[in-house]
Amino acid sequence: MKVLKNGAVAGGAFDWVTPFVAACGLGLVAGYALLGATWLIMKTEGNIADRARPTAQVLLIVVLIFMAIVSLWTPLAFERIAGRWFSFPNILFLWWVPAVTALVAFAAWRAIGGGREALPFLAAIALFLLGYLGLLISNFPYIVPPSLTIWQAAAAPATQVFMLMGTLVMLPIIFGYTIFVYWIFSGKLREGEGYH
Repeated sequence: MKVLKNGAVAGGAFDWVTPFVAACGLGLVAGYALLGATWLIMKTEGNIADRARPTAQVLLIVVLIFMAIVSLWTPLAFERIAGRWFSFPNILFLWWVPAVTALVAFAAWRAIGGGREALPFLAAIALFLLGYLGLLISNFPYIVPPSLTIWQAAAAPATQVFMLMGTLVMLPIIFGYTIFVYWIFSGKLREGEGYH
């Protein structure tokens, strides 16, 4: 693992290649595949949607396995994270995150097998959000674990104001474009027809 020594990064170019990183990467790929399969369920009909359902169920299981691996591996590898999740009284406030994750996974499984169309995609998004919430809970306030907090890594106030001005201009444009694209591509894509 790379560390800072005298203000410079010490270590080799491939120190990031570890089994933990591989597990996180493979889990992310499976998660995006799950989003794609559930998107197909929501936006198509017929053979494509029918083929996407069993694929989505397999991918849901794979994603849950990787979520469990990473969720157990992280506190075992990092004492600070184990203390965050399993110390008293934190455990009283954080128990709901894995419980809600299990409920969302169960709802996704039932929705995929039960012929629902939008719910599997929404549940897949919820699984991603819960995973990111767990990452946030595990690491906050460290944005560059384990040494730099969000305040230490922040840019100068003048730079932040400059970026805010650009964001205030661009964000409405991005929202408008996104709404327009969702309106154009709304509805289901049926066999033999297209959006063009």
